[in-house]
Amino acid sequence: MLGTLKLSLYINDSHSLKEKRKVVKSIVARVQKRFNVSIAEVGSNDKWQMIELGISTVGNDRRFVNSILDNILSYLDSLYLGEIIDSDIEILNL
Repeated sequence: MLGTLKLSLYINDSHSLKEKRKVVKSIVARVQKRFNVSIAEVGSNDKWQMIELGISTVGNDRRFVNSILDNILSYLDSLYLGEIIDSDIEILNL
């Protein structure tokens, strides 16, 4: 099973791309360390207050993969680094 999570965050306190990159780096490092998944910024690269992230993981059980992605979403919400505007989870059977 391949699970993907695409989410959009709004950062109210960001006033430059430099500030945004600092938040993105922090999120990427924390999520990779805690959940051992692939994560990258996948859109809104030139917008100061928007972050679009793509996260993926693999596993042999649909519930397990879904649980990991749900936990990541909850974790990011609990960090209060930005407001989650949109999220989309897809699980593919390979």
